[in-house]
Amino acid sequence: MDLQKHAQPQDSAPRVSELRASDADRDRVADILREALAEGRLTADEHAERVEGVLHAKTVGELEVFIRDLPAAHQQPAPPAYTPVPPRPAPGAIPAEADANVVAVFSSAVRRGRWRAGRRLHAYSIFGSVEIDLSEAIFEYQQVVIKAVSVFGDIQIRVPENVSLRGTGGGVLGNFEVDTLDSVESDAPVVYVDGWAVLGNVEARPKRGRRVADILDRVQDKVDRKLRKHLDR
Repeated sequence: MDLQKHAQPQDSAPRVSELRASDADRDRVADILREALAEGRLTADEHAERVEGVLHAKTVGELEVFIRDLPAAHQQPAPPAYTPVPPRPAPGAIPAEADANVVAVFSSAVRRGRWRAGRRLHAYSIFGSVEIDLSEAIFEYQQVVIKAVSVFGDIQIRVPENVSLRGTGGGVLGNFEVDTLDSVESDAPVVYVDGWAVLGNVEARPKRGRRVADILDRVQDKVDRKLRKHLDR
């Protein structure tokens, strides 16, 4: 037996640039390109050409080619400082009566776009489908409770990717699935999804690319609207 041959180290690990690119890698590069376009570092044609290349890139090294001349590509991002999610509201802290009900019985119901989420929302799907999209909603409260009950139906809930998401419930010959999400922002909204899926489906997860502004910005926006309304009188 050739012991010397077996003792030789084998450097078979691929370099980072040779690794296959993931969707997260492509999203990161696309975000840098979008910021460069907004800052005027790229023309519209250059941006479109590079985005097209990003979509077809197969390795991390191929992706880096499209941003190597942009400052953002060489900045080291600061590690996120995670803060604990606020404790779940105590019983009675949030009214039991819903601010809004979304009901689908042998039909479909959709709530999306620019709307006020309120503090509590009830969704019921009986042989139907319900879609609740909070990605563009106005969060007036930090804690929002969604009660979701699906019986032979389907309930889909989408939230901005920078909020916290929690779920409590289960399925009876059905599927109850909530993707737990922790925001790095201490004052980010927290969405609690409670419910049951009886021979049905309840799913809640973040919507990629959608973010909600921080609470201070929303409060300031509300003040600005009231001021503009007053001045227009």
